[in-house]
Amino acid sequence: MATKKVTPDNARLDRVIAEAKRSQAAREKGYREQALKLYPWICGRCGREFTRANVQLLEVHHRDHNHDNNPPDGSNWELLCTYCHEAEHRRYLDTAGRSEQDAEAQRAQATYKAFAGLDALLKQKEKK
Repeated sequence: MATKKVTPDNARLDRVIAEAKRSQAAREKGYREQALKLYPWICGRCGREFTRANVQLLEVHHRDHNHDNNPPDGSNWELLCTYCHEAEHRRYLDTAGRSEQDAEAQRAQATYKAFAGLDALLKQKEKK
């Protein structure tokens, strides 16, 4: 039985390659791809290193928690592993969920002033 020789459809292959390149360019414009190019693939909290095999576990954290704030220099981004990223957001939600009274009570607890009265002690020392 003779095998039928199939010729590739070059026009279709060119379209597929062009679409793949467009998709890659669109992805590279996203903040995750930009952050992965800017920063080393290391979690900013626990220090775990990532490779191409597990980079999907590395996430971009917005330091100010505003996902629309994406400066091109990456100053609002931080690469965190999935676990540290989840912990960071949990911590943020826990602190944001406190009532204003809790925040005021916490501020009131810090009343110790380490250098209170230091100027009086220095003046006494100068007089001696």
